[in-house]
Amino acid sequence: MEEPKRGIRAQYTDTTITVYQAYPPEIGLPAARQGRFPAIWKRDRMTWIKPSFLWMMYRSGWATEAGQETVLAVEISRRGFEWALRHACLSHYERGLHTDRSAWKRQLRQAPARVQWDPERDLRLRPLPYRSLQLGLTGEAAQRYADEWMVSVTDVTPLSHEIHALVREGDLAAAARRLPPERPYPGEDGLLAHLGA
Repeated sequence: MEEPKRGIRAQYTDTTITVYQAYPPEIGLPAARQGRFPAIWKRDRMTWIKPSFLWMMYRSGWATEAGQETVLAVEISRRGFEWALRHACLSHYERGLHTDRSAWKRQLRQAPARVQWDPERDLRLRPLPYRSLQLGLTGEAAQRYADEWMVSVTDVTPLSHEIHALVREGDLAAAARRLPPERPYPGEDGLLAHLGA
């Protein structure tokens, strides 16, 4: 089956979806222990969540980039995730999707969430010809994410290092078997139409 040019591929259940974030250990480790972000987590900053494990590996350099040494799998409610999508705006202007550039700018200023479609990655972190969702949360969306939507937080840094070691050894089949099982996320009721998918 051919992948759609833009889509959400994720690990999810009937009620939750898993997204990924990378943090320095002083944020990531307490978050994994306590199941919520510690007080030093900045609620007033935009926080980006990524449903794609391999895109998170690309962004964090397999959990080696400075400030991204701890990779978290954050299970959140699908209800919250879909609220964010419905209230999101694309992070860039797209002709045909927005009335005009000034209307898009107004929408972007008001939206509590924004979406970027970035190239999905393979096990060697090379870009693939289709794109995956990155979802930025700010204001009300970030507050809801931290206080209402989170179900569990798991430190998947060891898994990241294990898969990376298999990739370095050239055992891509074994690496692929260790990946979290991601599948296309349902987009009923035009969930993503206003986001160009």
